[in-house]
Formats: sequence, C-alpha cells, structure tokens
Amino acid sequence: MNKRASGVLMHITSLPGDYGIGSFGQAAYDFVDFLKETKQTYWQILPLTTTSYGDSPYQSFSAVAGNTHFIDLDFLIRDKFLTKADVKDADFGSDPEFIDYAKVYEARRPILEKAVKAILADKKKLKNSKLLKLKMLTG
Repeated sequence: MNKRASGVLMHITSLPGDYGIGSFGQAAYDFVDFLKETKQTYWQILPLTTTSYGDSPYQSFSAVAGNTHFIDLDFLIRDKFLTKADVKDADFGSDPEFIDYAKVYEARRPILEKAVKAILADKKKLKNSKLLKLKMLTG
C-alpha cells in the first residue's frame, strides 16, 4: 500500500528575516520544526541559484552557484565572523512583506565580503571547515 505524504512549496526568500530576505537561518530551522509538528513530509524550496536580471530563481547565470542572499548573517555574527555593528546601519529595505533585491544586494555584498575576510583569517576554523574539505576532495 502506498503511503500518502504532503508538504509545502515555499521559496527560502519567503521566510521572515531581519536582513531584507529569508535565509537558511533560525527561521528555516523553526519552519522545518513546524513542518515536522504538522506531519508534513516535504518542503520544496525551489531553485537556490543566483538570480540575474529580474531576480527570478528560474533565471540564473549559473545552474550550480548558490545564492549568497541565503547565507544567514546572524549565524556569521554568532560565529564571530561579523559583529552586530557590521549590519546595524545597512539598508535592506523598509517593507518586511516586499523584498527590495537591489537594496539587499547593495547592503549584503560588503557585509559578506567582510565575513569572508574574517573566515579566511581564522586559520583554525578554516582548517576544520567542511567547505575547505570539500574543495580539497574535489580539487
């Protein structure tokens, strides 16, 4: 007998967030917990690639590059690669129900560049990095 299953179709950008767009931060973990509590089996999150002109996840410059908008800034703050001051004055847009992709891009880009520099400067954490291990395995 086939077991029935249900789920939800919702892009990661639809999650709540303090930085202009939903990300793979605490809200994503909370949503997964909610899906489990409500006995949902699937969460189809749609393409996670970079977007090009028009900001559609279905129109990308790359089929394999992940979208940096989904990197959670709070996790970078938690892990001490950023500080709250780094994000405090950034303008991610003013309407929590509308994503201003231009503002999100302009605000996040320098913040993420600062985080990358901090990550690369932390040799101990970098050595233990799963990303670095993956790079070493794949060349």
